[in-house]
Amino acid sequence: MRSKSAKPSENLLDELQAALSHGTVARRVEALRRVTDLFLGNAVDYSDAHIRVFDDVFQCLIAQIETSAKALLAERLAPIAAAPPKIMRTLALDEVIEVAGPVLTKSERLDEATLMEIARTRGEAHLKAISLRRVLSEALTDVLVSRGNEDVVQSTVGNHGAKLSEGSLTDLVTRAERDDDLATCIGLRPDLPRHHYLKLVAKASLSVRRKLEAAHPELADEVSSVVQEAAQRVRAAAMTRQTEMARALVKSLHADGRLNEFQVMTFAEQGKFDETNAGLAALAGVAVETAENMMIESRTEGVMILAKVAGMSWSSVRAIIAMREKLSGGSRTDMLTLRDSYEALRSSTAQQVLRFHRMQSTTPAS
Repeated sequence: MRSKSAKPSENLLDELQAALSHGTVARRVEALRRVTDLFLGNAVDYSDAHIRVFDDVFQCLIAQIETSAKALLAERLAPIAAAPPKIMRTLALDEVIEVAGPVLTKSERLDEATLMEIARTRGEAHLKAISLRRVLSEALTDVLVSRGNEDVVQSTVGNHGAKLSEGSLTDLVTRAERDDDLATCIGLRPDLPRHHYLKLVAKASLSVRRKLEAAHPELADEVSSVVQEAAQRVRAAAMTRQTEMARALVKSLHADGRLNEFQVMTFAEQGKFDETNAGLAALAGVAVETAENMMIESRTEGVMILAKVAGMSWSSVRAIIAMREKLSGGSRTDMLTLRDSYEALRSSTAQQVLRFHRMQSTTPAS
């Protein structure tokens, strides 16, 4: 719009208010249409002051029209980045999803506080609309995942613009054990951390194995081999650039003689699963794949076996176990009992067990 002053706009607001006080519903709806056309025709040129005037006009008009007209207004304003913020909040808070939905899904004018308020107080339809936004913060996805029904959760997880917190991911991976569709949805996320992917695969493989063995008990051994092969293929496909870089870093440190127990413990304390796994494998003299299998086991014996072979002290082992618990969201273990078990574990016994794990990792399925 060309140069404008606030005075004519204020006069327009006065005229609209006077007309609305005596006009029919049809005239009010027509007035809303014309004001919307005027705004949309020059939205990119309006100053903040002019947008505030339009905001007041829209607020005045919307209080006196039916739902269908409000829904049309929401549909037209939702994609506009410079839409008046107060009317967008009003539309988003509407209890009728036909009005709120377009704004909740598309409007960039809604602030985080408004979205959080709606996510915490409204029903499934509003949550579903929010889940479809182009970008979602971790705080929002936490609420959607905790409050939403199955449809909302699937929509949120399937939205690659939604940032999932460590807590939400832990909860989702656990829930995916009972929901194959959710497991697939989570597994397809490009930003899924490798330790969650591996846990997802391990749990899904166990589920598939139990179903197949129950249906064909005479083929239990064959089923076990097939599932193991499939899990290995999926795990290899899950290799990300981040994992490759982590392993390359550890390999370089090891080649230069700079990889030691303290470095691995530091990786663990920083929550770096890939680096910790690769470092532990290098110090124990096993393939990273073998160490990874032992690291993602639900029990802690695998970690203690690797650490004992690597000659690590209990403080380092404790840091690795604590990292696993934090990343997996599992219950806390009795560290005093584990310490006693680790100190009682003989190196020769650890070596024997590790040889068994190596054989499992390298022997092809029959």
